Amino acid sequence: MSDIPRLYAGARTASQPRSKFDAPKRQLGNPGKCMNDAANPLLNHLLAALPGDVWERWQGIIEATELTLGQVMYEPDGILTHVYFPTTAIVSLLYVMKNGAPAEIAVVGNEGVVGVSIFMGGESTPSRAVVQSAGQGFRLKSQLLKDEFGANVSVLHLLLRYTQALITQMAQTAVCNRHHSLDQQLCRWLLLSLDRLQGPELFMTQELIANMLGVRREGVTEGATKLQEAGLIRYARGRITVLDRSGLEQRSCECYAVVKTEYDRLLPRRLAA
Repeated sequence: MSDIPRLYAGARTASQPRSKFDAPKRQLGNPGKCMNDAANPLLNHLLAALPGDVWERWQGIIEATELTLGQVMYEPDGILTHVYFPTTAIVSLLYVMKNGAPAEIAVVGNEGVVGVSIFMGGESTPSRAVVQSAGQGFRLKSQLLKDEFGANVSVLHLLLRYTQALITQMAQTAVCNRHHSLDQQLCRWLLLSLDRLQGPELFMTQELIANMLGVRREGVTEGATKLQEAGLIRYARGRITVLDRSGLEQRSCECYAVVKTEYDRLLPRRLAA
């Protein structure tokens, strides 16, 4: 099992009663009404793309929540009571092997939503969702999203387009892990993370990066050293500062561009009227 803290956030397994995980809100950070001036829910691209009438209904019931580093949003086969729309946080979707070894299959940030299994009809998934970069997010009760998905064709199309983009990211991650060097994988991972942050800095230890990529820590150390020597990043005490983004893009494989192009194609910031 990885060293990521196993904190539960509104999730339960199929074999356990709902009440066990629903009560303790302290594990969700500090949920509250979203109209707090400290956070803007429309930083999330999906929320920003909602039709006006839908957002009018949602803004009175959606809740702000702090997403902490290592917080587990859901476990394999867990059922979410809420879906989450990150704004400044990044969530890693991981598959965990029987021996406890994790590997990242996708990341979700301000472009998306954590909990696609809710509106896709499966209710649960064999993957785990873990906060890889702390920050803000917003949550909505799962049943409310399911109701909107079934009743509003604009919301249905928006969420299906997002799911297609997410599937593309998962597929490209599998291709990248199989065919490209660790150096290229690290560049792709850094770029995808940067796209979901508001600045050039990431806070992440090499051990956690190794867990995300499913590789040995020594490999990440070597890859990060190469990028630092090339003047692309600065790395110290878990803080990664990207100094040359265009250089990272040139050094990365085509997988990053494939994923970014698909997200840009499928997910406009605002839906047409």
